[in-house]
Amino acid sequence: MRPANRLFFAAGLALSLGLAACGPKGGAVTSEDMSLGNPKADVTVIEYASASCVHCAAWDKDVWPAFKAKYVDTNQVNYVFREFITSPPQLAAAGFLLARCAGKDKYFGVLDQVFRAQDEVFRTGDMRGPLVAVAAQAGLSEDQFNKCVGDEKALNELNARVEKYSRDEQINSTPTFVVNGTKLEGEQTMAAMDAAIAAARAKK
Repeated sequence: MRPANRLFFAAGLALSLGLAACGPKGGAVTSEDMSLGNPKADVTVIEYASASCVHCAAWDKDVWPAFKAKYVDTNQVNYVFREFITSPPQLAAAGFLLARCAGKDKYFGVLDQVFRAQDEVFRTGDMRGPLVAVAAQAGLSEDQFNKCVGDEKALNELNARVEKYSRDEQINSTPTFVVNGTKLEGEQTMAAMDAAIAAARAKK
């Protein structure tokens, strides 16, 4: 999915949430990245994805569980998730802010639920209701949800990360995967990920 043209968000995002998206090396992994698996693994897989991208949601549902079981849970891969913004930007931003507010230990579980909520959001046009329900599942009250998605500092930090990925890492669509420096754009099958990881290992 292509990125939103500009990243304009009001500080009062929560109030309007009837509201309504490197070079191929992928850049150094930093403390602001969300990651799973073995940070010392020989292979690092970076995924750039948007919480409002239907292709990212499809990969999360159809491929991620098998990929995680085979490579992440067995510590064969260092998996790094990087947030990107695509249309509708309000959903992408709110989804990521909510996942981060839930904490690192709940981040990926909340993001899974945001991806699952996409269908309802797009079908009904109601963005707030499904996200408030996701927040409740993560143990956050509606007041905490409002404060979370209305956090201007966190929103500015998210925008800065996205701008950096677009400018420095040359990311312009989602999902994009970088496997030890090799860039793969678009949804990838498990077979394609297997092949990319095998190729990365062969270069070691």
